[in-house]
Amino acid sequence: MKDLEGRKRVVIEHVSPQIGSGRFPVKRAIGEKIIVSADVYGDGHDEVRAVLLYRPLKDQQWIETPMNFLGNDHWEAAFMPETPGMYEFTITGWVDHFLTWKKGLQKKYDAGQDVKVELMIGAQLMEDALSRASGEDAWRLQDWVEKFKDPQEALPLVTLALSPEVAGIMYIHGDRSQAGQYNRVLVVEVERKKALFSSWYEFFPRSTSREPGRHGTFKDSEQILPRVAEMGFDVVYLPPIHPIGRSFRKGRNNSVTSQPGEPGSPWAIGAAEGGHKAINPDLGTMEDFVAFVRHANELNIEIAIDLALQCAPDHPYVKDHPQWFKWRPDGTVQYAENPPKKYQDVLPINFETEDWQNLWVELKSIIDFWIDKGVTIFRVDNPHTKPFAFWEWAIREVRSVHPEIIFLSEAFTRPRIMERLAKIGFNQSYTYFTWRNTQFELIQYLTELTKTEVREYFRPNFWPNTPDILPEMLQHGGEPAFITRVVMAGTLSSNYGLYGPVYEFGINTPVAPGKEEYLDSEKYEIKHWDWDRQTKIRQVITRLNQIRQENPALQTTWNIQFGETDNQQLLCYAKVDESGDNRMLMVINLDPHHVQAGWIKVPIQFLRIPAGNAYVVNDLLSGNRYNWHHEWNYVELHPGNIPVHIFRVE
Repeated sequence: MKDLEGRKRVVIEHVSPQIGSGRFPVKRAIGEKIIVSADVYGDGHDEVRAVLLYRPLKDQQWIETPMNFLGNDHWEAAFMPETPGMYEFTITGWVDHFLTWKKGLQKKYDAGQDVKVELMIGAQLMEDALSRASGEDAWRLQDWVEKFKDPQEALPLVTLALSPEVAGIMYIHGDRSQAGQYNRVLVVEVERKKALFSSWYEFFPRSTSREPGRHGTFKDSEQILPRVAEMGFDVVYLPPIHPIGRSFRKGRNNSVTSQPGEPGSPWAIGAAEGGHKAINPDLGTMEDFVAFVRHANELNIEIAIDLALQCAPDHPYVKDHPQWFKWRPDGTVQYAENPPKKYQDVLPINFETEDWQNLWVELKSIIDFWIDKGVTIFRVDNPHTKPFAFWEWAIREVRSVHPEIIFLSEAFTRPRIMERLAKIGFNQSYTYFTWRNTQFELIQYLTELTKTEVREYFRPNFWPNTPDILPEMLQHGGEPAFITRVVMAGTLSSNYGLYGPVYEFGINTPVAPGKEEYLDSEKYEIKHWDWDRQTKIRQVITRLNQIRQENPALQTTWNIQFGETDNQQLLCYAKVDESGDNRMLMVINLDPHHVQAGWIKVPIQFLRIPAGNAYVVNDLLSGNRYNWHHEWNYVELHPGNIPVHIFRVE
């Protein structure tokens, strides 16, 4: 029995948020509250108190904030860290005998009963608090003890006992010797704002030359950066920039044989010139790359590079570390396969090698190398085909020194695997948005992402296209589909990206009917783009990014509320910022071929519009303003014009 804490009477359970029973950290970005809730209760009818304790992981001193009682034994409190890093939190609860006494005193006095003895009990409680007080608080407690010990008139003492002044001092110096603490300390990882709010633009540096037939360089790519900045993007993502293997090099349209002069796929990493720590000589020098990064930063753009942990047969690792690969009985190395597809130009790394520790250290050193060159973001290719344990270790090690680094998971795979990658450290993730097209699918998916536990650790990044994926909606929907998909990506999610200039040019020819791949894909050939070309899609993207920057409600994913419609081809949703001052309402025509009209039910309570009040909605794309008076309002969207509304409620 002596091992039991028999005098501690408070139970703390159902603490939220926590991931995997505290195994993984909760995720937040700077500016986001951590709202902590729990069930805290004790036996009998005594009053219970609960406080939230939190601190930066390496600090010794807890910061305390009282929890608010919400009813039915449920409590809640919040804190908002001001700097990135790891924080820990827990909850303490105790029976508050002074609060119990005060409520009993109130009831007896209101019932007209004699409260002389109750006031004397109060004196005992105050005397006990006096033993823990000092300074002015001690002086006041001593004065009250003397008054309550020998109560002459009940009314002034009851009034004093119920005053905020007494409540405050007794809370500070009350008896917590029998307080109980939640049985674990939970962790939250707080990241910089770009983890939550970013706009990505992907392009191939080798296609940036203004001269037809010439391989683009980083110096050419520098000339593209002002265009990207003008469009409003703050992250430029580059596919692999390393030497490309020559053995089994792929040709146009993924041909298994290449013709002389064909550049191959940049994902076939490694050649005589080097591997993952080298630059493709056709792109320039390492100095050119560093200058490119510096120029981007001057334009408030960060550079993300592709971390593709695979090797061409020519990669130096294959010769220097053969134990890191699988060798077949015929003496050849096992190349990557996804039947019926074969990737003879790519060799997967064997993470089950007995030399796994040296392999891990070397792969992490790739990340460290590029951080040293100014890279702050890594888009990780197919992380789900590498061990979870490796990523958890590597990301933790990197971010312990460089907490600003962001890792984006390119894992179009099963939900549990995508979720696990987020739990173990990936800051953002590609999603199924690319294939969610109907009103039902979109509402269901966004509800899953934003209204369930997933939101505590899985931070989505919506991409309407990638070099690998030309969705059917874009293939058949033409310009209206390109506009609706990018507007939804940028307003449903606070992180979004696209592959350009293919996207703003509306290129949508598949390699074959029923295939979600581009014909004449840039993955296998150098393109010559007219980078100065203006299109309607480009204009919409530019305005969309400006709207996102100007409206805080669009800078988070979690604050979404869908509105009803009488037409399933219309999607209606609202977002409001933390202050309630910035209120946005989006209406989308999901049909790229026909005019769609109908009535939408504006979520006026969510938008904080008093019932019965008139309000103005200002379309930030078209500039049109509408005076609305009720919940239900009529809209009509033409694919040939602008098939979306981005309203600001004023």
